[in-house]
Amino acid sequence: MINVREKKQALRAKYKKLRQNCPPEVKRRLDEKLTESFLSLNEYKSCETLFTFVSSPIECDTRKIIERALADGKKAAVPKCVSRFGDMRFYYINSLDDLAGGMYGILEPDESRCKPADSYENALCIVPGLCFDYRHYRVGFGKGYYDRFLEQFSGVSVGICYSKYIESEIPRGAFDRNTDILVTEKFIDRL
Repeated sequence: MINVREKKQALRAKYKKLRQNCPPEVKRRLDEKLTESFLSLNEYKSCETLFTFVSSPIECDTRKIIERALADGKKAAVPKCVSRFGDMRFYYINSLDDLAGGMYGILEPDESRCKPADSYENALCIVPGLCFDYRHYRVGFGKGYYDRFLEQFSGVSVGICYSKYIESEIPRGAFDRNTDILVTEKFIDRL
């Protein structure tokens, strides 16, 4: 019998490969539609602070969302991994220029230029995932950073994913957290 960890590892490998093989033009169109869907959310329009990851090349693009949030006068907070054990802290940024290379080769806030995020009041958080299911559970990169963060986050959480990377059901463990909303380029789903 295959356990949850092995099933997630198989899904992780499958979706990493699919994402790496997605033609750039297809990805660009998907990202444009997904960004448009996300920005249409009333939860986005009314939030004061957007907590979001900075996308890697195989993830749904968040850079245009970050730039739009800043242009809309919102605070933008992005994570910095502080340990390899799933701990991260969010920092406010004023532009993408406040980012530098960090753990795992991802862009993170430069602590010398950025202040720690200090409030979840009226906040919205974009949660990454390689794939999601219809209950808004996800398979991420396997370190548990967002599951730990969502455990104490009191705002609204939004998973973003391309619709072709939605599974009917993802195996989950006791510490897995789902999102309140799931946004794709084709649909928006709320629990």
